[in-house]
Amino acid sequence: MQETLYPLLRWILLAPLAGFLLNGFLGKRFLGEKGGGIAGSLAILAAFILAAVSFSRLLALPPEARLLRDVMYSWISAGTFSVTAALRFDPLSAVMALIVTGVSFLIHVYSIGYMRGDKGYNRYFAYLNLFVFFMLTLVLADSPLVMFVGWEGVGLCSYLLIGFWYEDPEKATAGRKAFITNRVGDAGFLIGLMLLSALLAAHGVFSMDFDTLRQNAPLLSSVTVLGMTAPTLIGLLLFFGATGKSAQFPLYVWLPDAMAGPTPVSALIHAATMVTAGVYMLARMSFLYDLAPKALEVILVTGCFTSFFAAVIGVAQRDIKKVLAYSTVSQLGYMFMAAGAGAFSAGVFHLATHAFFKALLFLAAGSVIHGMGGEQDLFKMGGLRKEMPFTFLLMAAGWLAISGVPGLSGFYSKDLILEQVFVHGGTFVWAMGVVTAALTAFYTTRLMVLAFLSGKRGHGHAHESPLVMTLPMAVLALLAVFGGYLLHKKLFVFLGPAYAPGEGTAEGAGRLMAISVTAGLGGIAAAFLLTMPKTAAALRRAMPRLHSLVYHKFYVDEIYGFLIIKPLRYVSDKVLFGLVDSGLIDGVGVNGSARASYAAGKLLARVENGRLDLYALVFAIGLALMLYWVM
Repeated sequence: MQETLYPLLRWILLAPLAGFLLNGFLGKRFLGEKGGGIAGSLAILAAFILAAVSFSRLLALPPEARLLRDVMYSWISAGTFSVTAALRFDPLSAVMALIVTGVSFLIHVYSIGYMRGDKGYNRYFAYLNLFVFFMLTLVLADSPLVMFVGWEGVGLCSYLLIGFWYEDPEKATAGRKAFITNRVGDAGFLIGLMLLSALLAAHGVFSMDFDTLRQNAPLLSSVTVLGMTAPTLIGLLLFFGATGKSAQFPLYVWLPDAMAGPTPVSALIHAATMVTAGVYMLARMSFLYDLAPKALEVILVTGCFTSFFAAVIGVAQRDIKKVLAYSTVSQLGYMFMAAGAGAFSAGVFHLATHAFFKALLFLAAGSVIHGMGGEQDLFKMGGLRKEMPFTFLLMAAGWLAISGVPGLSGFYSKDLILEQVFVHGGTFVWAMGVVTAALTAFYTTRLMVLAFLSGKRGHGHAHESPLVMTLPMAVLALLAVFGGYLLHKKLFVFLGPAYAPGEGTAEGAGRLMAISVTAGLGGIAAAFLLTMPKTAAALRRAMPRLHSLVYHKFYVDEIYGFLIIKPLRYVSDKVLFGLVDSGLIDGVGVNGSARASYAAGKLLARVENGRLDLYALVFAIGLALMLYWVM
């Protein structure tokens, strides 16, 4: 592919980095609360404008030459191996950069009102800006090694933001859980990168930029490692890293606990940044997965199972943010189903529409929590449609979009994924996707009924959120309603065939669409029926064990705790600390050497007793020994 050097790209990164430095080092003393929020938001707005300018420059190029590169400096140079710190702006990274900066800017503006009065206000905006900086590094990177810097950076920032209120042990624990779980997946990602680099070096390829990888990846098809072709093994290792970042089974458990952070953080992580990293990485490495159909099968099945499993859990949750958290896990499963079917552009399309309606839903949930003084239990809400009418209307747009109502953004992307899964994934996976669509409509409708449409349940008067919070929600509501229509088809033409291998139109596509729409509308109707207080109570009484199992999330966290965390803690406390640290290092090394020194000191103390005749005797003996040794 032809390229155009474009030094403006680095400034897309430097804008949020500057915001981080301003709030991090000068914010509390010089900017204060008002200035810190404005500075942090303007930094992201600047990045969005720069991305939009770069986008217009990209559109001016012929389709076959749509690549802007910014080569900043030589990062690694070791013999024949070299890595350049360079950025790329092609159709895929352009879409991601606009989504990341655009949605993040709205979340920053919303945060000005939501976080008002918090003692860590400037620190919050510093972390938020740093998060966007690392996410942009990830999506604009011109090589997987530079991408890995952003990949690890968003992991660090998620830890800082999820555990933002670290004085609360529960919130601090949630931050650590996110960080450690992601490190497990990142180990697979890093091993995959090292294996890819080593195998290409064996074929005389020492550069790691994406264009070089795309050209030389076919060389690996004839290489076998551990009984698998090299593309398959590398693809599975990279996918394991994606299961951590994008919260797929079995590494999804950190994401529901990430609700411990401020609600705008939940919107940022769940909608536009960290959790989309895995989907983006698969699309970016699509040339490798074209050579690894077995790896795509694993991705397809994992996405299908995760999507259904998380949707079932979401049906019974009481916490308004937990419902949306499991919804995010489920919708990410949809994106992985698209990737597993080889329909990478369909996955990116759903990534975009999901960013709109999920950011809206989280911000609206934050508005509800803000209006109710911190309450998050759906069973303590009710009647909010009259007390928070604007929030209700905006959240309703997100509700109908995620439910797949025809004409709204979620309908277009969800329907396309189901169609591609039917063509390339098989009838069973498609059927599971349809059931998941019905469950999605059910639990989001249940949320709306419990919070807004049912009778008031004992709480005091709730108040509408200020304009600085509702205005960003209104913009997202417009995107949730019209974004799918505006992006449909145009996005695929822009992305080009490179990210949509094997996509085709299913026979009877209209029938498949009718089935999925019917499933979504059926889920909405069932929620209105089954969420009525008497009906819901009767269901819980009829199936208490099933309800308890789903409400407690199938006890996955408890199983992990028993099978993994408890044995590791035992090994750490009893073996490593008790035997190695206390016994060998402290006992033999530190304490043992101290005791030996003490004993030697006591022995020498007997000699150093102040008697001159004894000193003379020792001196004479020593002199005699020296003379004997010399002679």
